[in-house]
Amino acid sequence: MNPAQDILQSTDQHVDSARLWQSLMDLARLGATAKGGVCRLALTDLDRQARDLFVQWCEEAGCTVSIDGVGNLFARRPGRNPALPPVMTGSHIDTQPTGGKFDGCFGVMAGLEVIRTLNDLGVETEAPLEVVVWTNEEGSRFAPCMMGSGVFAGKFSLADTLAKRDAQGTSVGEALGAIGYAGPRSVTGHPVGAYFEAHIEQGPILEDQAKTIGVVLGALGQKWFDLTLRGVEAHAGPTPMHLRKDALVGAAAVVQAVNHTALAHQPHACGTVGCLQAYPGSRNVIPGEVRMTLDFRHLEGERLDAMIAEVRGVIEATCATHGLAHELVPTADFPALYFDKGCVDAVRQSAEALGLPHMDIVSGAGHDAIFLAELGPAGMIFVPCENGISHNEIENATAEDLAAGCAVLLRAMLAASQAVAKAQLAA
Repeated sequence: MNPAQDILQSTDQHVDSARLWQSLMDLARLGATAKGGVCRLALTDLDRQARDLFVQWCEEAGCTVSIDGVGNLFARRPGRNPALPPVMTGSHIDTQPTGGKFDGCFGVMAGLEVIRTLNDLGVETEAPLEVVVWTNEEGSRFAPCMMGSGVFAGKFSLADTLAKRDAQGTSVGEALGAIGYAGPRSVTGHPVGAYFEAHIEQGPILEDQAKTIGVVLGALGQKWFDLTLRGVEAHAGPTPMHLRKDALVGAAAVVQAVNHTALAHQPHACGTVGCLQAYPGSRNVIPGEVRMTLDFRHLEGERLDAMIAEVRGVIEATCATHGLAHELVPTADFPALYFDKGCVDAVRQSAEALGLPHMDIVSGAGHDAIFLAELGPAGMIFVPCENGISHNEIENATAEDLAAGCAVLLRAMLAASQAVAKAQLAA
């Protein structure tokens, strides 16, 4: 086999754009929706069919496939030195109920295309390569999201995870058994030489800036809360304005505060009220209770905490003004993360070597790479998606951009394989 260095010296992209696109389209048929998207929830029979197809493709490419206790799939291509920790790539193939063809699936199919390309070129890497399908990244059917990578990274226990149930009462363990993907491989303790995840951006920045590759520096920290404001339901006509305890008026102040603090803490700040329910929900009754969600994100932990403190102050002040009680319950806490400098540099240098327009970018969403970064060096590659739309049936990306992202992934993984081998020699 030819040495991997030969590819690194070339500026040719190598990857087969048509083959990558066709794999994505073939996968998208499983759960295809009338509007052109995909509904393939985690651990359903459609998910089983997609997993079966992935396994078939990987075995045809000469990989050995193993499955762990939470259903994560690992397709390994051997390296020259099997003792080296693998250079990994992957993402997920489960979707939102009204999902698209590319979210997650691109990262998995790009990894498979890397394997196929190396086979075509007869290239042997120093370290083994692994393409991974992580279970239930979306969290649409079972909570929490990023479930499989979270178990792999030791963030969630296997027993607790298998006991999680969907809205119909089916547990993760039962669903895994039903589709035949509860595997014998241990869920923790695996070395990670490096991990790369290719993904559509899921936002509009790359398209707006006319860049093909996003060099992902890190991921925003996220803190979520459930907020309940309680006042008094009363008749909308006989109750004077100054005597009301209107929970929705208090909620309006909170919504404004969330938006204001995010704008005040730029760059990289986001604040969102995604859900808001007013009770009792009658047009002539003053709302006596409002339940709402608060979502805060920032790349810097201190500024994230400052945003929350500012909104907390508004909650307390508006409750005092309007005679309301409140309850603020934390529901999620993901710290801000900077990816490994070596992996970030490998992505940037790969884009430069290929002559691809690129820019540094920060991920505003959660990805499996966030958990993998705690086990070893990790990085991400973003490519544009049309109008920045994702988690939507009209989600779209061009074959050219996807192939470019895959070409960057190929070079970055080869560079990481060499780095892993050098690190062992130096040890």
